[in-house]
Amino acid sequence: MGFCGLSLSQTFRILEFVFCILALLIPTFRGSTSSPYGIWCEFVWAFGAIVALVIFVMEKCLLAKVLEDCVLKHSWDDLSCGLTLLSSLMLLSASVIFCVLFVCSTCFADMCCAIASIVAFGVYVADAVKLKLKCLGGYLSNGRGILRFSQAFVACLMFAAVYNYFKGVENRYRPAGLMWCILVYVVCFLPSVVVILKNLQKWVNLPCCCDLMKMELVVDGVSVALYISAAILWPAFGYKNYQQGISDDHEMYNYRFHDMNVITVLTYVNLGLYTADLIWCLIILCKRR
Repeated sequence: MGFCGLSLSQTFRILEFVFCILALLIPTFRGSTSSPYGIWCEFVWAFGAIVALVIFVMEKCLLAKVLEDCVLKHSWDDLSCGLTLLSSLMLLSASVIFCVLFVCSTCFADMCCAIASIVAFGVYVADAVKLKLKCLGGYLSNGRGILRFSQAFVACLMFAAVYNYFKGVENRYRPAGLMWCILVYVVCFLPSVVVILKNLQKWVNLPCCCDLMKMELVVDGVSVALYISAAILWPAFGYKNYQQGISDDHEMYNYRFHDMNVITVLTYVNLGLYTADLIWCLIILCKRR
């Protein structure tokens, strides 16, 4: 059920592409943005448009079955559903961030952009629900895959907040404790992405001395330990030093304080996600014995 001879899924894809492109193009008329949060929003809208376009073309040209047979470890439905869920989550973050930071009562273009982003999010959610109802197995569209891409997603939000927090701050006002936290976020982000890719495709076998589940257990264990250190050090050093290294500007203090809070909350969120993943791995390995 759709319109103009298109199926409902194809209609969803076209709407997702159109509204993501609108959200991406409208702010460009006022010039490029230097805000990490603005760059994140633009990246999300571009990502949402690309996902919708690629899936539409793959399904329209019957390439999805070829990809499923030759490359994917699980089904095409699992991949498309997982990407749709991820896009929904990213669009939610972009819509909230843009509405909070950039929309004002006199900014007509920004209000139109926010509306386009919210509509794109709504269409993606409807599409995700439809796909999830018919995709009961797989990896990316189910619990462990959702946990993995949530970890990577939260880390990306932290990267934007960290960049904004340190923007314009001299190196001597960047304590070693905060630098360690940034290293933790990067070091934990990369293995999560590798694990996702390894679970999706069947061509490349990573060189390791144990099976994938045991490797994930090690990744989760190390990540939990590192995130515990970050959860302690970031608030301890951040709240003590957020007023240093910038001009005597109360508005700037407020911005950095908000970034400080965002990073602190997201650090604990990712600690929870990695802990849940670690427990899940342990349960699976115990059931194998």
